[in-house]
Amino acid sequence: MRSRHALPVTITSLALALLLAAPAGAVGGGGTNTGTQSGSHGKDIYASATYSRIKVRQVSGPTGGKRGNLSSVDVNWKPPACWYEPVFTGEELKGFVDRTDGNGDVGIHESWFGKGLWTDHYRDGKPENNFDDASSTAVGYKHYNIGKDGYFWRSVAPDAGDPQSWDCGRIMFWQDAGEVPRIPHAPTPRMLAEYAYNQVKVPDTEIELKPETRSTVNLPTWVWLDKGTFRDIKVRAELPHTNLWAETTAKPVALHLEPGTDDATTYPASGDCTINKDGSIGTPYKQGDAEKTPPCGVTYLRATDGRPYQLKASITWQITWQGSDGSDGDLPDGTFETTQDMNVQEIQSINR
Repeated sequence: MRSRHALPVTITSLALALLLAAPAGAVGGGGTNTGTQSGSHGKDIYASATYSRIKVRQVSGPTGGKRGNLSSVDVNWKPPACWYEPVFTGEELKGFVDRTDGNGDVGIHESWFGKGLWTDHYRDGKPENNFDDASSTAVGYKHYNIGKDGYFWRSVAPDAGDPQSWDCGRIMFWQDAGEVPRIPHAPTPRMLAEYAYNQVKVPDTEIELKPETRSTVNLPTWVWLDKGTFRDIKVRAELPHTNLWAETTAKPVALHLEPGTDDATTYPASGDCTINKDGSIGTPYKQGDAEKTPPCGVTYLRATDGRPYQLKASITWQITWQGSDGSDGDLPDGTFETTQDMNVQEIQSINR
């Protein structure tokens, strides 16, 4: 029995969140999925269109500690909503049909329940309509194309509820080995770079302050970041059986401060502290600097009354990418923000 559904019945949204806190090496083990899966772990092939086989790993940059995902500064930017990727060889498809009850996805929004249509179309050569266009006929296959070198490709969607995921409406189709299909939403290095954007994990913005725990009205608080903490982070995304890959690099370029109150002055006035040539931000406080103007910092003009100000510090990361075919480009800058309590006391002098 075929099910074509406006909202997926057995699919939940895929959370594209690979754990990149591990040292350089494979991350995620060969695919991501938080939705319902058919099949079993190990060598079996999953039958869910929310399961991607894209492999992601961090190849350079700091690791360990608290880390988080970037937020794009372009609120309209979105990662790919859907694409196609190789799923089964002919032998693997036959094994799936023989080994299971046949329940699985032939596309993002089209599930087949039972073995009938798997065998009709992929074994016995009967044509089927593509889901995106009922007048578009998909030619059938004989005996799962066993003996031919290639793969059956299927659409994949990180979020099957995304309206744009309906753009990938072909039912699973065959592509000879070593070839990428020339169809809309076929994978490209840029698509892999955009996919990897959401996999970049950056360090928490743990700024250093002087004074450390309590500021004083009308005296500047110095802010700086160690040069060893914020370095370029490079993530590589590869799609098996396609020779396609992309490396997405996040480079820290600025720190922005928001003091958490209008009764404050930031340095510089914009609150944007640039990255120094050595990779550090700001200048560490030295004895005797108490009344100097810091290159990066904040002066609070009013004391707190038991409720601390929320000092926000956000790093802007510049995103670039390079692909397996020599292509490259830019993606929207990303930001990562942390907040910390700032207590301010009403004392005009302090030994620092």
